[in-house]
Amino acid sequence: MSVSAAPTTHTSQRPAGAGFGQFVARSHGSGQLVVQPRMGMSDPRRMRAGLLATKHAAATTVGTITVDSYTRVGDHAAASQALADGSDLNGYPIVSQDAGITRGVLDRVAAGDFPVQVRHGAARAQRIVAALVAAGLDATEGGPVSYCLPYSRTHLRDSVLCWRQCCELLMAPRADRAQPHLETFGGCLLGQLCPPSLLIAVSVLEGLFFRQQGLRSISLSYAQQTNSAQDAEAILALRRIAACLLPDVEWHIVLYTYMGMYPATRRGALLLLRESARLAVRTGAARLVVKTAAEAHRIPTIAENVAALETAAAAAAAAARSGAEVADTGIHAEACALVEAVLDLDPDVGRALVRAFSLGYLDVPYCLHPDNQGRSRSYLDEHGRLCWSEVGSMPIRGISAPRGAARMTSADLLMSLSYVQRTFDKKGKSWRA
Repeated sequence: MSVSAAPTTHTSQRPAGAGFGQFVARSHGSGQLVVQPRMGMSDPRRMRAGLLATKHAAATTVGTITVDSYTRVGDHAAASQALADGSDLNGYPIVSQDAGITRGVLDRVAAGDFPVQVRHGAARAQRIVAALVAAGLDATEGGPVSYCLPYSRTHLRDSVLCWRQCCELLMAPRADRAQPHLETFGGCLLGQLCPPSLLIAVSVLEGLFFRQQGLRSISLSYAQQTNSAQDAEAILALRRIAACLLPDVEWHIVLYTYMGMYPATRRGALLLLRESARLAVRTGAARLVVKTAAEAHRIPTIAENVAALETAAAAAAAAARSGAEVADTGIHAEACALVEAVLDLDPDVGRALVRAFSLGYLDVPYCLHPDNQGRSRSYLDEHGRLCWSEVGSMPIRGISAPRGAARMTSADLLMSLSYVQRTFDKKGKSWRA
């Protein structure tokens, strides 16, 4: 299947019915960047307060309920015990919490003008999806690859089955439910040191998997990396390929503010957040998941989350959509080659993904999951661009020209992981608010 001739404009048709995706589409159509926090508290009153603060921020926002780590790994007994003991958790235990209490958290908060998404990180997410549906919600995130390889030892074949079931649960008919929405986390694999073409390919392939299960409202993710020009090229490539392969689906691009080691200084953190907002506007991304100035030190407060939302919204409002040509360094061609190679393996996208990893057609650098071949490697060049040093069996050798240099040492790896932190803390020293 060829995607290299993909158009540059979004030509999808939007289905009837309100929901998360339609809210983002309406906001994006009116020129607003939708901003979203990573927020989750175990106490229902604090969770409600966080949602209300997000809703009333000086920005176009959507809400987030992020689940706790016990729930993410399926240890619901531990989450229930923590609730019984009154212990604080690092997120909202949506499976263990009574559905009536969760509906109370959302009452007169979640609405057509303020949809709420449940974020988790679970490879086996059926009980989480069932719980969010029971609470009256219809939007979540994940994917058979992106919530399997980085976060679990679950075999990819099992993860594909789990995510088929998650899609069925999300799609279950109910008269009062909005159009369900599912975001692929594929563009955020490991958060860092993964060259953009692979992020794009997994994001698109998971989107196609969701579509094959019946979803018609999807978002495709991309995580801000280490070079702004490279990121712009990557997001535009993602949009082109999605426009080609998802013409009958309502979709949008969600950008994540950098997910790796965050600047330790307030000025550096704010500079990085503002740059991510400008990148989103420049490339036509519709939604931005933000980080706060406290990220390098602790879990942020509600007020710090609101400040980050408002900072990003203000930066986006001052930014302009770029009409300039973006240099073509081969990201689109690499991503197309990866997507085409996987789709040619099997008409069922889930089975194709399993085969692709077994053959090494998809291979995530520095990922230790047993279903990942682990033969690919990446490095940062002198301009902070992510490049391949080894591509293993991925079908991009003739496009990417990997340098085949010596493997990265532990010192090299630490320097690469801290590159953004060091760069923006240095910029912050000369920046005046």
